[in-house]
Order: sequence, then structure tokens, then C-alpha cells
Amino acid sequence: MDTCLVTSPCDQLDRRVPWPYPESMSKANKKGKAIMFGVGLDSDGHKRITTGENFALVGGTAETHDVMTEKVIKINEKIKSRGKQLETITGKELDDIAEEVGLKKVPSRKSKQPNSLE
Repeated sequence: MDTCLVTSPCDQLDRRVPWPYPESMSKANKKGKAIMFGVGLDSDGHKRITTGENFALVGGTAETHDVMTEKVIKINEKIKSRGKQLETITGKELDDIAEEVGLKKVPSRKSKQPNSLE
């Protein structure tokens, strides 16, 4: 098996990572636990981290962090009320639930095509 050397500039420790990943690792990713991850981009100087059953929230002012926490708890409640888990709902179901709790989907940015000159 070939290996790939990964160096982290943070700790300057070398790690040998098998390449390609073992089959068992790829299967674990397909059946792994789903998680919702929220990042508050505003700040008031305090570091906030909140974790729950299937979510992790970091950053934000007290108000932003409280809103993120409220939304993720409501999403979890709605998923459970449907008799499902985050791992078992579809993307469409998650979109619908997110909309129900007051979140709005941000349209994806389309890459602008350069004007063609004829």
C-alpha cells in the first residue's frame, strides 16, 4: 500500500496516511453519523461553542449563538416528530424543515460566464 506524507504546519508532526483510504473507511463515511455545523461570523470577543446530539455550533455574538441554538433544536424536534433521524432524512426534507423553523435557503452563486466576443 502506498502512503502519503501529511505535514501540519501547526504542530510540525508528520503523519503517515494510507493512500488510498482502506475500504472500511469509505464504508464508514457512507453510513456515518450526520451532523449540523453552524458558524456565527459576528463576534463580541467571547468564544462560544455549543454541541448537542447531532450538532456543533461555534462563534457568534450571544444573540447570534442563541438563535443558532434555537434553530438547531427546533430542527431536531421536527425530525424526531417525523420518526426519523438526521442521517435518514433527504435533503429536500431538511430544506422543508429548515424553512418551517424560519431559515431561508441562500441561492447558490452561479459562476459568471465571460462575455464571448464574436
